[in-house]
Amino acid sequence: MRNDIRICDKCKHTKVKTTLSKLAAIAPETEVKVGCKSYCGPCQRYAFIFINGRYVTGATEDEAIEKAKKYVKK
Repeated sequence: MRNDIRICDKCKHTKVKTTLSKLAAIAPETEVKVGCKSYCGPCQRYAFIFINGRYVTGATEDEAIEKAKKYVKK
């Protein structure tokens, strides 16, 4: 199944390069879209990932990725 994963390149709590590599490990063959998601309120306070229709947040980049794992379509 195809996953829809998006991250913000302006988020202060994630680094695009490391986030992309970690997401590629949990969802291979998925193209992660990078760009502003207009989620600026929570983006100022948490790391977040938009995955398959859900916003997943975490205090850190790793925490957000760990929470996102359960929404990856296999």
